[in-house]
Amino acid sequence: MKKTFLFGLLAGSLLLSATSCSNPDIKSDEDIATEPLPPIPAAPDTTGGKTPSANEATREINAVNATEDIKKMQPTM
Repeated sequence: MKKTFLFGLLAGSLLLSATSCSNPDIKSDEDIATEPLPPIPAAPDTTGGKTPSANEATREINAVNATEDIKKMQPTM
């Protein structure tokens, strides 16, 4: 009984996967209209127009520096 059940399960899964791949609404690629995507908008300025100092511009990105920056952003209680 186990062999027939496994065979039926395998046949059923193959049948379902084969029927799910076809879409009768789309006949060919000629029906698809293509147009270019709109341009990506510029990133918002979150610095308020300030330019980074020479020390901040050359600062290495690592865990220690990131932790220090996060501590500076935290409100003090």
